[in-house]
Amino acid sequence: MKIIKTDFLVIGTGLAGLLSAIKLSQKGKVILLGKKSVFDSNSSLAQGGLAAVTNKDGDFESHIKDTLKAGAGLCDKKITEITVKSAPEAVEELSKLGVNFDKNGTAYSLGLEGGHSDRRILHWADRTGYAIVSALAKKASSIKNIKIFENYYAVDFILENHPKFNKPQSNSCRGVYAYNAKANTIDSFLAGKTFLATGGAGKAYLYTSNPDCATGDGFAMSWKAGLNLKNMEFVQFHPTCLYSPQARNFLISEALRGEGAVLLTKDGKRFMRNYSSRGELSPRDVVARAIDCELKKSGEDYVLLDISFKSKDFIKKRFPYIYQNCLKYGINPAKEPIPVVPAAHFFCGGVEVNENSLTNLKNLYALGEVSCTGLHGANRLASNSLLEAAVFAIRAAKTARQDYAFSSSIKNPKHYIWDYGKTGHSAEEVIITQNWKEIRTLMWNYVGIVRNEERLLKAEKRMKVITEEIEYYYNKYRPNKNFVELRNIAITASAVIKSCLMRKESRGLHYNEDYPGKADKPKNTVINRYL
Repeated sequence: MKIIKTDFLVIGTGLAGLLSAIKLSQKGKVILLGKKSVFDSNSSLAQGGLAAVTNKDGDFESHIKDTLKAGAGLCDKKITEITVKSAPEAVEELSKLGVNFDKNGTAYSLGLEGGHSDRRILHWADRTGYAIVSALAKKASSIKNIKIFENYYAVDFILENHPKFNKPQSNSCRGVYAYNAKANTIDSFLAGKTFLATGGAGKAYLYTSNPDCATGDGFAMSWKAGLNLKNMEFVQFHPTCLYSPQARNFLISEALRGEGAVLLTKDGKRFMRNYSSRGELSPRDVVARAIDCELKKSGEDYVLLDISFKSKDFIKKRFPYIYQNCLKYGINPAKEPIPVVPAAHFFCGGVEVNENSLTNLKNLYALGEVSCTGLHGANRLASNSLLEAAVFAIRAAKTARQDYAFSSSIKNPKHYIWDYGKTGHSAEEVIITQNWKEIRTLMWNYVGIVRNEERLLKAEKRMKVITEEIEYYYNKYRPNKNFVELRNIAITASAVIKSCLMRKESRGLHYNEDYPGKADKPKNTVINRYL
């Protein structure tokens, strides 16, 4: 068991984590923790792009309007204005760090996606996230003040006082306990400022576009520390993931629909105009529900996304990654439609933060998908996530650098080494695999795209039993990486269910058959372990 000290600790290696680490390194030493390699994140898989007005004289108001409309009355207008108007600075910063967005001559090549009234999506072919993460990872690796630790699973925050007796406002974060997957130990990382950038929790669902590492770690850690989780019921299901027995989680970008691709039933009929006048360019919640409805009516496993009317050269140039991957699975997008299904994609809710990404726990920041800034409201506008991550990484790092003097407290911190107690090593892990599968199936069937009170109550009841089994295991056996992730998706799933039951209306991504209308006054859902 090691004790490692630093000025700034960043947990997560997506856009938010990498960019904040780079900015923080200007002021002090930074440790960057990753569960696997730096490329294991939702950011690296982002295909579509980054929504941004790219010059200071651009049409900010239309981007703000589109965001607020998609958010269905729950976007924080102030945060929305801050984010949209900070876009030129964020794009300039990423460009300086080596991100080369596609251009037509000297102007950016801008894409169109669902919910947007104008072309404003910066991209790098159809692998924008990979291009961003590659550039930032290369830069971070070259900075002496940044030390990257891979194969570490964050377990719990190190707090000044135990959360059972002290609420967040009177407590302070000193770093994290992290499971060292190679040494099979739990090490202590102490820091003056901690940045939580752990991403989302798509793996809480049976079908997801997310990588295996997206297990709600930051949500669970924050819940255990007593922090507020806000609007956790708003889980965005991407309408179009590739349907194939061989493809686990391959996303088919919304940008295809922006370039004219249409959705068809298996017998070749268009259907989106039956659900929205905007057709295939409707916001994601509308498209996902429409597909879900069509599948339930037909009993089929998938619908079709057709862009075959475009030339092969256009498809290969604009969507090379999608084209090659479809070919790998025996599908030629230039000649035939692509089979697609909705899948869990993005959490619009998360850890409650202020306009500088500060949580209610002193010295702890949360940014990226794990946070709830108020930008997305009840439904995220396409490609606003990478923008949010970049803008708040810059803002949070600036705030932390200004408050840098506090990091001197890590020299002699009050800290307890992880106590294994009387726990031993488990001889079998059947409880982990069984509960993992059950949670994911339960969430898909009972807490999916379309919900009702009966299914939610059944889910709540079953999750209580599963949680009891997990706590029994936790008290008896030493944690390992599989158990850490199981416990985290269980806590996250329970938080989503609780939030769903609290919202007695249908708004944005939360659709409840028993409450199909919207409430007169939109309200945020806020939960924590003390409520």
